[in-house]
Amino acid sequence: MKNIEDINKEEIKKLLANKSITDFNPGDTVKVNVRIIEGKKQRIQAYEGVCIAKKNRGINSAFTVRKISFGEGVERVFQLYSPNLDSIELIRSGKVRRAKLYYLRDRKGKSARINEKIKKKIGLDLSKKEDTVKIEASTTEKSQDKKEDLKK
Repeated sequence: MKNIEDINKEEIKKLLANKSITDFNPGDTVKVNVRIIEGKKQRIQAYEGVCIAKKNRGINSAFTVRKISFGEGVERVFQLYSPNLDSIELIRSGKVRRAKLYYLRDRKGKSARINEKIKKKIGLDLSKKEDTVKIEASTTEKSQDKKEDLKK
């Protein structure tokens, strides 16, 4: 007999086969595209804000997004594996030191800002480096030719 955890893992694999979910953390600014069904019509609505909490509970995983709309703070909880969730786009990666950012509820303006996490680029793109070396070599050859012409 299968455990509930095994059943949930299989369901998650089935759901992820159809769509991919962007990896994000609390503090990141995300744009969540949600399918809205109005009668027989279907449309996609974007909801952009700061992720203030993330709950990893298998198939019941959820995350909370907070935004300021017309001067009022609005929070919305999304189920991570919901069929109504179309896509998640990572707009900005935030630099925070805690998992739940509920303290942002009490803050306004500049004090509610989150610094951006700057990701270090590990490794160099050698093709670009070779191009710059070739350009430098050609310019030094030209300058040497000019010096020789001046000497003559």
